[in-house]
Amino acid sequence: MKFLKHIPALLLFIVGAVLLNYYLPSRDVVRIVGTEVKRIDIGKGAPFWDRADIGTNDEATRDVRFINAEFPSGKTKVYRNEDTGWGFPPYFKFDSSDVTAKAQALSKQDEQWVAVRHYGWRIRLFSIFPNATSIKRVSGPDAFLIPWFNIVFIGLLLLIWFLLWRKIRAWKAKRIDPTLDKVGDSISDAAREVGESVGEGSEKARGFWRKLFGSPKTK
Repeated sequence: MKFLKHIPALLLFIVGAVLLNYYLPSRDVVRIVGTEVKRIDIGKGAPFWDRADIGTNDEATRDVRFINAEFPSGKTKVYRNEDTGWGFPPYFKFDSSDVTAKAQALSKQDEQWVAVRHYGWRIRLFSIFPNATSIKRVSGPDAFLIPWFNIVFIGLLLLIWFLLWRKIRAWKAKRIDPTLDKVGDSISDAAREVGESVGEGSEKARGFWRKLFGSPKTK
């Protein structure tokens, strides 16, 4: 039973972890091998697509830019290249055209490695692509990148959670616990009174039967 009360908190943690994993930025060290544009039918409110270029009509059928890349291991990965504008997630990306131009220039340099900053997942089964938000040159395929933004952001979230937890715990100790103690005391007093009443009733019943049938004789 003690485990059941932790289920809501566990579910909340899982949902939060999934959302952070999807929306927080990641960086891949890759080599750009090409770009392309595909005509795609995108349903209204589709969760894994953003929007057409800011200032253009955001139709259900539209062109989507893609960036093709290759890891040092030879494994390939495809990124979509869409604006996010002023909406969610708040990457404020308005330059998908410029990102494509930069990717095209870098694709002509065979030994140039870059860090592609992106968010989202690549799920081939459902044709889901991460959105590339920026491209930056790096020294080589072994470049070490520290995710400072993610470290600071998650650290702030943990700090906020800790402060809220302390506030809730203090409020609970001040308001909830005394009330529960009073309720517990009232229940205990009521149970004791009921027990005493039952005991008195049992004693009266035994006295009645003794008077009616007489006390058993002892030899």
